[in-house]
Amino acid sequence: MKNHTFTFMGTGAGCGVPSFFCDCPACEEARANPRARRGDCGTMIKGEKTLFIDTPPDLRHQCIRENVRRIDEVLYTHCHSDHVGGLLELEYLVQLKQKEALPVYGSAETLAGIAQEFHYMTYALDMREIAPMDTVEFDGVKYTALPCTHAAGTYGYLIETGDTRMFYASDTGKLPSETYERLQDIDILAMDATFWKNNWSPAAHHSVQECIEEGLSLDASKIYLTHLCMHYDEPITLVELEEFLTQYEGRVEAAHDGLTFEI
Repeated sequence: MKNHTFTFMGTGAGCGVPSFFCDCPACEEARANPRARRGDCGTMIKGEKTLFIDTPPDLRHQCIRENVRRIDEVLYTHCHSDHVGGLLELEYLVQLKQKEALPVYGSAETLAGIAQEFHYMTYALDMREIAPMDTVEFDGVKYTALPCTHAAGTYGYLIETGDTRMFYASDTGKLPSETYERLQDIDILAMDATFWKNNWSPAAHHSVQECIEEGLSLDASKIYLTHLCMHYDEPITLVELEEFLTQYEGRVEAAHDGLTFEI
């Protein structure tokens, strides 16, 4: 029996879709079609309690959209601004409602970055370092920090319930061998697919095509594309992307903001 849900709070790269400065076909589509709009990446796993992975700058709007009233724990993938920029919202959550420091987990590098950038609110955070390959358990779910190919100290998280093995990695290039080996026959893979066609940054990100290729090589039962920019290297609309994905007969799907499923 599945007792937890996974929600994509945001599914876009740092500039979002639409970008305020961009008039490409993908951004124009998103202005006309709310389903094509993408905020910065973050996720929510909800059971009896609520855990977030990352706190993007769009956090307040995302929480209002999903009617979130409490956050019990946060895991961080890394300390880039599009993944930690909404941390300020948690100070008010602690001050005005929850009244106790919020447990937050991340690598040593990530926590050091948070402590430097948000030094004025560390009193509101119970910062807990998690080492590579270590596991924390929360609300009946196991979360294992697996290294990713991105900034120093970046993790993806292997999420294990009694029913589902899922891996979430919003920012990564080709997976390190030790991570790849842990993910064989994964049930659900949700992974960085920043670029369309030409990958400008292969040491830090996947293209759509590379994400699918690596996911299929892992024999993932379901692959969700996330951290989608939609206008790198050439623009692609959601309509065009979904048409491209029909060849995979439902096995590969472009995630969208608010998409929720049971795990």
